[in-house]
Amino acid sequence: MVGHRITALIAVACAVLGGAALLTGTGVLAESGLRSHLPVGRLGGADVVVAADQELHPSGDMPIALPERRTVPAQLVRELAELPGVTAAVGDLGFPAALVDAHGRVVPSKDPQASGHGWSSVKLLDGARVEGSGPAGSGEIAVDSATAAAAGVKVGDRVNVVVNARPAAGYRVSAVVDAPDAGVLFADTTAVRLSGRDGGDGGDGGGGDGGPRAGTVDLIGLRTAPGATEQVAADVRTKLRGTGLEAVTGADRGDLVSPGAGASRTLLVLLAGSLGGIVLLITGFVTASALAVSVAGQRRDLALMRAVGATPRQIRRLAAVQSTVVAAVALVPGVALGHLLAGRFRDLLADQGLVPPELPLTISPLPALATTLLMALTVQVSARSSAWRTSRMPATEAVAESRSEPRDPSRTRTRVGLLVIVAATTMSAVPLFAPTVLGAAATSMAGILGAIGLALAGPALVRAIGNAAARRTRTGASAPTWLAMANVRAYALRNAGIVSTLAMAVVFVLTYTFAQTTVLAATADDTRTGTLAQQRLTAPALGGLSAGTLADVRDTAGVRAAAPVSTTTVVWPYRMFDDTVTEADSAMILTPEASEVLDLDVREGSLDRLTGATIAVSSDVARSRSASVGRRVGLVLGDGARVDAEVVAVYARGLGFGTVVLSHDLAAGHTTTGLDQSILIRTDGTPAARQALTSLAASHPGLALTDAAPTTTDGLKDAPPQVWINLAMIVVLLGYLLLSIANKLVAATAQRRVELGALRLIGTTPRQIRAMMRREAAVTAATALTAALLLSAIPLALLGQGFLGRPWPAGPAWLLPALALTVTATAFLTIELPTRQALRTPPADAIRAQ
Repeated sequence: MVGHRITALIAVACAVLGGAALLTGTGVLAESGLRSHLPVGRLGGADVVVAADQELHPSGDMPIALPERRTVPAQLVRELAELPGVTAAVGDLGFPAALVDAHGRVVPSKDPQASGHGWSSVKLLDGARVEGSGPAGSGEIAVDSATAAAAGVKVGDRVNVVVNARPAAGYRVSAVVDAPDAGVLFADTTAVRLSGRDGGDGGDGGGGDGGPRAGTVDLIGLRTAPGATEQVAADVRTKLRGTGLEAVTGADRGDLVSPGAGASRTLLVLLAGSLGGIVLLITGFVTASALAVSVAGQRRDLALMRAVGATPRQIRRLAAVQSTVVAAVALVPGVALGHLLAGRFRDLLADQGLVPPELPLTISPLPALATTLLMALTVQVSARSSAWRTSRMPATEAVAESRSEPRDPSRTRTRVGLLVIVAATTMSAVPLFAPTVLGAAATSMAGILGAIGLALAGPALVRAIGNAAARRTRTGASAPTWLAMANVRAYALRNAGIVSTLAMAVVFVLTYTFAQTTVLAATADDTRTGTLAQQRLTAPALGGLSAGTLADVRDTAGVRAAAPVSTTTVVWPYRMFDDTVTEADSAMILTPEASEVLDLDVREGSLDRLTGATIAVSSDVARSRSASVGRRVGLVLGDGARVDAEVVAVYARGLGFGTVVLSHDLAAGHTTTGLDQSILIRTDGTPAARQALTSLAASHPGLALTDAAPTTTDGLKDAPPQVWINLAMIVVLLGYLLLSIANKLVAATAQRRVELGALRLIGTTPRQIRAMMRREAAVTAATALTAALLLSAIPLALLGQGFLGRPWPAGPAWLLPALALTVTATAFLTIELPTRQALRTPPADAIRAQ
């Protein structure tokens, strides 16, 4: 049975191979997000590391990464040093510190927010070689060899250093440490003072943390006696029980180097989760469709087996076993390809700055095992379902129907398909009521569900189209046209499978791409309209901006208003349907002066009241979480601190500016550096004002002046990295769909050798057969494109109305013509080429081979 159905089985193998690759790649990303660890880096010399847990653990939900560094009481250093087996205990703290070279340029560092450390942290390095001696006073520093080379300094030289965004000060280089990521090292007492951990601001009002961070360190590293590491770790965990602190050893130490490590791993889990649903739907649909073609080509063989006594269960088992064998052969290269795909995807994430480049993938059998189970289940169910009708029919009826299709499509199947289409259309209305990123995702899902509904209701649709076309071509039509219309009508089930798969490719690309570009356009429009400032001042290489910089900006000629703007993360637990939902939201940090540089379209309250423990929320959040003005809500800040804040304003531009705004006072002491990330500046609009700001930025090393808001919403030039990641995934899935469609069309055409041979025996010429097949391809492509447009029209219109206030989305105008050309070319080429191949076989031989 397999020998002369090779094309159909190749289609199944390709569908399984591609599906296995996509599922395995998604699984590897998810597992890496859960189990991968960053290299231990500068903590390689510490046997045990004690730090605060950088994750929040909601009941019954996944952990939420906290991006701001949580601290450890400094007094714990002395207590842990007294434990048996501990040879050294070091309290490490990090703060912004950057060298300025002889040309006035800031020397870049791996982590500008925490590149400064105390000299004692050298004990945490693994095998560090020190040239010179440690800093002996407040005027000396040590630097790692890479930084020294970049700055062009050596032991004994003097160099300017910017610490905590204060004005650059001169220091003598007392030592060069040959160890990666050692950073800039100060005397321990100097480091405590400069970081503000002594309870002050560092001595010059430059913006130390003070407050909740006084008397703390970032983490504690313990060196232990040989063989005592595990016992020390156990003793430390016993001592820390109930404090919210954790003691880690081995590979887990790498996650504590930077508080952003947990956030990057969480991103992998979220990406895998968001892509997993689409991948599962498309993989299942494509695999089931390929199996339907394969089993349909064997209906005659299966019917004959029924005629000689095979039971219905044996027929279904035969179809399932045959398909499973083919799937098993394709699974191995598919799983291997999935690991390669995951590696390329991780590289793309790293290039876009979404995960650290050194974050490795976790390789284990789990993704392959999960893929095998899912694909085996899909193949078994699809093969048995495809063979169900033939296996249940009486033997004589099965043989009679083996060369044709059922006269009337299943009414139940048609009704279910129509119900799915109606449900998908209903789902597409979500952006009207929730113009958020989550609401836009409903548009993509609605398109996919609509395509699945089309696959179910497709036979009835194609039969109706075939009947209408046949009525119009009964007289005066050429023989190829009449034959093509007759085939469309007679083989509605076969044609519906092809039409629905082509339509799914178009619907998926249209809805998924336009959902991304429409949200991007709406976000850019919100940001552009709501930003009153013309310039933004930042200091990415310095780790932040000090209060002194804000004062200098306000004193600059031509500046009408200036306000600091930062971002962080807040976790908001709230009640929904008698259950507690915990969500992490990006939050802006603003002062009352922000209303002079930003227009958030405040609907209730005022941003002028953003003082003390207060917040502002977007109108969507206010409605869904019952957070009206005057309401007090409980939040978890980015460093895990729990606060109770009053809502003082509700604004409408949540898409462009986030769902939550924290007052500067509320966030003080709860961010890693305590510094402002940027300053928005509104000027009088004159060139002189811009020139004055440019001169100010040039006079302070590390400052960067840019435009405050995008000038246009057209194109993808300023798209955030997440959009490019999603678009890359669209390209991968489209490639899988097109490959599967091509194989399916080739298989379906190759299975028509008997039909084509019979036509040639009754006098039809090869030229007429080729013309007939081209007309069929034209009808197939036209039907698929029309159905795809109809399925996409309502979701995209509602998407545009919800986000842009108009009944069409934003996006590239060339996308639809390109898709139409691709679908048409695929249909014609994959029907034309196997037809020409079939016509090379003498008709008698083609019939005899069956």
